[in-house]
Amino acid sequence: MSQRIVIDSLAFARDARSLQGELPIAGLTRVLDLLADSAGQLSYRVEGVMGARNRAQLQLQLDGVMSVCCQRCLEGVDYSLKVRSLLEFVDDEEDLTQEDLEDDSKDFLTAQSELDVVALIEDEIILELPSAPRHESCALPDTGQGSGRVSPFSVLQGLK
Repeated sequence: MSQRIVIDSLAFARDARSLQGELPIAGLTRVLDLLADSAGQLSYRVEGVMGARNRAQLQLQLDGVMSVCCQRCLEGVDYSLKVRSLLEFVDDEEDLTQEDLEDDSKDFLTAQSELDVVALIEDEIILELPSAPRHESCALPDTGQGSGRVSPFSVLQGLK
């Protein structure tokens, strides 16, 4: 990773702090294997808030365009990344109720005194990227096995 941004998750939310900026895509090392090109930047915004039951929360926003690899033609496909996540911090995962677990509006993390924001951003990107991206319409890659090659079964055609 090219840069590291570390926060105390509980203090960040309690003090209602915020961070924003841009990250170069080339610096997101855990994401690079999923991409066709590492050019460009992502803008991010992280805001700390106190939520229901006085729990610390982070609101995470990511925006940008990433070039993912088309699974059909193996060329780059521009994917517009727009992430809006609400992350709530808990002391222990066992403190979560069944109602909490069924709530899809937010995700839960264990509170950390040294939370790496860039690693958190990479996690959110990995969850957001499509597993098998494709262009709307594209051709299969040319493998070089065109009409110049004779099929080994062409001899059998004469036996019919």
